[in-house]
Amino acid sequence: MATFSQQLTQRLTNALAELGLENTQQQSVPAVTAAADTRFGDYQANAAMALAKPLGKNPRELAAQIIGKMDVSGLCETPEVAGPGFINFRISAEAIAARVNNLASDERLGVEPESSTSRLLIDFSSPNVAKPMHIGHIRSTIIGDCLARIARFLGHDVIADNHIGDWGTPMGQVLYGWKNHLNEADFADNPIRELLRLYQLVKQQSDTDPDIAAKCLEETVKLQSGDPDNLSLWKEFIDITMSGAQDIYTRLDIHFDTTLGESFYDPHLKPLVEELLKEGIAGESDGAICIFSNNELEPKQDPLLVQRDGEWLPAPCMIRKKDGGFNYATTDIATIDYRVNELKADEILYVVDDRQSLHFRQLFEVARRRGISTSLRHVAFGKILGDDRKPFKTREGTVPALGDVLNEAVDRARRIVDEKNSELPEEEKQDIAEKIGVGAVKYAELSQARSSDYVFSWEKMLALQGNTAPYMINAYVRTRSIFRKLDTVPQYSLENIVISEDAERTMAMKLCQYAEVVPQVLVDYRPNLLATYLYELAQNFHSFYEQCPVLNAGEPSRCTRIALCDTASRVLRHGLSLLGICPPERM
Repeated sequence: MATFSQQLTQRLTNALAELGLENTQQQSVPAVTAAADTRFGDYQANAAMALAKPLGKNPRELAAQIIGKMDVSGLCETPEVAGPGFINFRISAEAIAARVNNLASDERLGVEPESSTSRLLIDFSSPNVAKPMHIGHIRSTIIGDCLARIARFLGHDVIADNHIGDWGTPMGQVLYGWKNHLNEADFADNPIRELLRLYQLVKQQSDTDPDIAAKCLEETVKLQSGDPDNLSLWKEFIDITMSGAQDIYTRLDIHFDTTLGESFYDPHLKPLVEELLKEGIAGESDGAICIFSNNELEPKQDPLLVQRDGEWLPAPCMIRKKDGGFNYATTDIATIDYRVNELKADEILYVVDDRQSLHFRQLFEVARRRGISTSLRHVAFGKILGDDRKPFKTREGTVPALGDVLNEAVDRARRIVDEKNSELPEEEKQDIAEKIGVGAVKYAELSQARSSDYVFSWEKMLALQGNTAPYMINAYVRTRSIFRKLDTVPQYSLENIVISEDAERTMAMKLCQYAEVVPQVLVDYRPNLLATYLYELAQNFHSFYEQCPVLNAGEPSRCTRIALCDTASRVLRHGLSLLGICPPERM
């Protein structure tokens, strides 16, 4: 089912061909996009302005010529030229009605699987052993899950990969802390909290005391050498950590296809470094093994160079330290090998915060130098800020645990439910509060521009008005309340769907554009595009609901409005599900 933008694009392409302009543009297909201001039309194209300058023509005159060649029959009214040469399109009421009728019987709501799909691995969440998941895990976990949901819906073969931090120096620090500072009563009461305390205590000590740092290194070496006692403790730490993490994943309805720790790749690190040395990609530098720039890239594009005082200097990627230990870079290179050779990934997305940008740029450059053709993308995101507009600092121990964040959100949502529907059964009220609270946390994340920082605010997150999950859920609940009042849902067809009121048309057009928005999310991995669309749809529905009586309307308005409510209900529910939100039937 071609979308309106696809149909307009094809007809515009045909018109350009008739004018002999099909090979003039740099792009193979002219862009037809949803209009920024719907007062002047539903869609617009800037093809005339793009073509006019190289052709030496007036953009408005060229736009008029293009319109003269366009066949828009059965699709839209006669296009109009606006401003410096935009072409505006207004879809006809008949075409909108036909599209709404088609959506009524389409389980996919007009969204076609992508024509070109891939085996897509998404690396997200990635908790560290001996530390509880905290507020800092929200962005990676929720963005990654949303991208996985949308990619699967669009036909991609998705591997959701949870890459666990379970190796290296932090493990030695926790082991040292366990053997020297363990509070057994606190561990029995709350194991993960005590493990975190031990890590924070020893980390602080080892940063200032070389003797403590050396003893932590000894514990790390013993673990990595297979010491039975350290291995046994390490496995216990993993079980404790992942049990707590799984409780959160279950609550968030997040599932992984593979969960492997950094330890899984450890046996591959020594031969990997030897291979990189043999191939001349890596070399020795002051006892360490590093990968330096080979000067194939422009300096500004080369992550293995840094500019200081007007001079480009080496910024190597270290893969083996002077003491023979390996680091994150070594592990991540080995991880790429496994994902490409064993999991057969065509594309790999790393949903990791923007502070790791240089690390990933270097990692991808190493992969390029090794001849790896798999597409690698760092889906970077900004920071969550506290009330002081500063990032939470995990090492200071002041970061709220993610489980506590979810509990607080649900408790606050429960107060809203108690206020609005105190007569509901206790079990139903708690279920509604869970869905609203967890949904609010997810939506507060996914409605943000991925690359921006944002302030974590309970008041904004759970507000009943504005761009929030409760507002969206309220729109969905309103649609369901209509159908609870109907004995039977009328069968509607193209003949009895008549779009006549402005509020009907506005909502119908928004419903028709769902299929245009969903694929756009994966273009630059921006879930906020879908969140914004759903917010606008909810606004449209609330306006429609206030202006257009549904059940008491005469025909054909009654059938038309029921069809619009039904489709709005399905789009809201489906769109929220792609965000990982399950709305309740009542609120």
